Amino acid sequence: MSGITARFDATGSVTVITGGSSGIGRALAGELAALGGSVHVLDIAPPEDEFETGVTFHEVDVSNRPALMHVRSEIPGKIDGLVCAAVVQPRTPVLEMPPEEWRRVLDVNVNAVVWCCQAFVPGMVERRRGAVVLFTSGLAVSGYPAASAYSSSKGALQAFARSLAKEVAASRVRVNLLSPGVIDTPQFRAANPGGDLSHWQATTGVGVPQDVVPSLLFLLSDAANLTGSLLTREQVYGRES
Repeated sequence: MSGITARFDATGSVTVITGGSSGIGRALAGELAALGGSVHVLDIAPPEDEFETGVTFHEVDVSNRPALMHVRSEIPGKIDGLVCAAVVQPRTPVLEMPPEEWRRVLDVNVNAVVWCCQAFVPGMVERRRGAVVLFTSGLAVSGYPAASAYSSSKGALQAFARSLAKEVAASRVRVNLLSPGVIDTPQFRAANPGGDLSHWQATTGVGVPQDVVPSLLFLLSDAANLTGSLLTREQVYGRES
């Protein structure tokens, strides 16, 4: 456990992570469990390796609202944190993109986040306590060739998060955005076939999922006395050596 993550005590906390079978969500689930928390991972497929003790897996397509609400009914008690890490990011030029691909990106990257907030945030509002973390990207501002759907979805999430933050602020529920930079995850690999990440390494650098965990722990913790904010991991801690 790193010096940074050791500052946080997740004992007794309950966190829901979508897309937690791999990538950033998987790294966060393991760290929260190691810190004494209980984690519910919602993903369309199980992980390649077994989860740590304290992590419960629920197989569900989070863009399917009825199925998601059924899973919500199976998770008893309080939810302290919601981290929406499920994402798809195809690389298709917009003029060639089939309608079904565009819809799938918005379903997973935007609609599923709305459904998850509808499922898990009301309990936080009732308890007057909770934290929501959503992921955005610099591509929401800069754009990128063949990434129109992904960039659009991340721009939509920025607007959604800031509006939701204002809606629930009086209930002391925090909603924040994290832009983690380029992270070597299965989804990123799928969007950059061939395994050649030299372009990204030369221009922005490429991190690993564990790099993002300290920032997520901060945003989930009571130390993050902010809402409606957009942070990068560098703004919170910088990269660990």
